[in-house]
Amino acid sequence: MRLISELFHRHGVEFIVIGGQAETLFGSPRVTYDVDVCYLRTKENLSRLAAALQEINPTLRGAPPDLPFKMDLRALEMGINFTLSTRYGDLDILGFVEPLGGYTDLMPNSEIYPAYGLQLRTIGLEDLLKVKLHINRVKDQESIIQLTGIKRIRDQKLK
Repeated sequence: MRLISELFHRHGVEFIVIGGQAETLFGSPRVTYDVDVCYLRTKENLSRLAAALQEINPTLRGAPPDLPFKMDLRALEMGINFTLSTRYGDLDILGFVEPLGGYTDLMPNSEIYPAYGLQLRTIGLEDLLKVKLHINRVKDQESIIQLTGIKRIRDQKLK
């Protein structure tokens, strides 16, 4: 997470941390090893994202190794959600997060956390809970329990 965040900040990429890394920043003990982000889909941000990705040699995760693929501005413009393997580990870059929408839809409820000497923007707690409930994979069940507990603690502090 640290290396991806530093890389994206250095390139000026506008992104929101989502998934398990956001959950960790909320205080969950759940361990996750990939990084999931939602990125702004403007031409300028896509250009910055493409430049940042060039530094970490992305490949399509799960695709045949001989499949021709170049992660550049054109690929980002043509696609929206990518699951990548990089020299920094697995990275999912999402232009659309089910069932909520894109970057601008996530911004109003987003939160900011200090980490690695940066200010990281994350998906809002309630929004992440909505995503996990919507997707509802087996691996999301633990996240739903953790996020619900964190929400209860936050709600109690507000009383």
